[in-house]
Amino acid sequence: MTYTDGLLSSLTRVKKARSLRASSWDTTGRNNDAWNIAPGETRVLADIQGPGCINHIWMTQPNGYRNVLIQMFWDDEKHPSVLCPLGDFFGLGNEIVNSYDSILFSASTHQNNTFNSGCALNSYLQMPFNRSARVELVNEGDTTHRQYFYIDYELYPEPHGDDVAYLHAQFHRENPCDGWGHEITVNTPEANIINAERLAWDNNYLILSAEGRGHYIGCNLSVTNFQGTWWGEGDDMIWIDGYKWPPDLHGTGSEDYLNQAWGMQQNAFAHNGSAIHESNTNGYQSSYVYHIENPIRFEKEIRVTIEHGHGNHLSNETSSVAYWYQIEPHAPFGILPAAQRAPVLKDESGAWPVLTPSAEPVLNDEMKQMKQKWSRL
Repeated sequence: MTYTDGLLSSLTRVKKARSLRASSWDTTGRNNDAWNIAPGETRVLADIQGPGCINHIWMTQPNGYRNVLIQMFWDDEKHPSVLCPLGDFFGLGNEIVNSYDSILFSASTHQNNTFNSGCALNSYLQMPFNRSARVELVNEGDTTHRQYFYIDYELYPEPHGDDVAYLHAQFHRENPCDGWGHEITVNTPEANIINAERLAWDNNYLILSAEGRGHYIGCNLSVTNFQGTWWGEGDDMIWIDGYKWPPDLHGTGSEDYLNQAWGMQQNAFAHNGSAIHESNTNGYQSSYVYHIENPIRFEKEIRVTIEHGHGNHLSNETSSVAYWYQIEPHAPFGILPAAQRAPVLKDESGAWPVLTPSAEPVLNDEMKQMKQKWSRL
């Protein structure tokens, strides 16, 4: 018997389970229903003994979307399986809030497309566990963080089978990406270089690198569009169980991988769309795609990448959260310090700061020729 059925498939059957909730309710009986988390404090929101499954998380807070981390541990593991900034885990990048709805996440706010405003966040991801589940918030900011929350879960009389996979989520960021020709406009001949084989493996933006056995179910992708034209056109390339060329899955463009076309539109559908659209934020975009019905399965490892511009020519700031399920144990992963996760802001004149990539890109002959050709136009 399985206790992690789909959204609707289990509604017609009664199963033996106990429904419970961990929340921030005021145990004195008054209405101070939020927890205060001091700077530098790690606070356990839920510490549950299994077997069971977390079915829903609701949170609301006035700020803290990048400097507060959410982390989750399954079955007494030492390294978290979920480690993300609070806003990014729920699909909102760069500390910006906006109302949107998808099959896995939703957000609702009175102050759309603003930084660090009050917002309700919901997750409907299934999070099974056998021995234990621990959900924590880590306040890496310099002020007290105030958090309201519900964590709804079920407990079962029997453990999950050996084939039940555990939720994982990982945040990644490049600020900026090491583009070889950021001055070159997208969709021009000068940008259209060959990007293949190890060049692509090494230089594409990395969404996920994981080891083990499981399946990848999608991501959110946030871009700060420094160039100001179109940030997309980068192909997705996904390798399963090691390097080969071509990769097991090769796409045709950023918006295509995000299941849209001709750029990203201002919509938020069940499986794909924009939680934040750059036309409303002067350059900040958060998009998502969930391939729940067509997960990408791996037996040993997976590497999920996407080009940043044609052949990685753009140097925009890019961040992401990858979601996947796998059999434990997982390869440990970390996260950038809070100062390196902060959004990039325009200066008083309305211009983006000039950022230097962590490593200067190595230019091949074709890149050099295209840069010289562009400079003569």
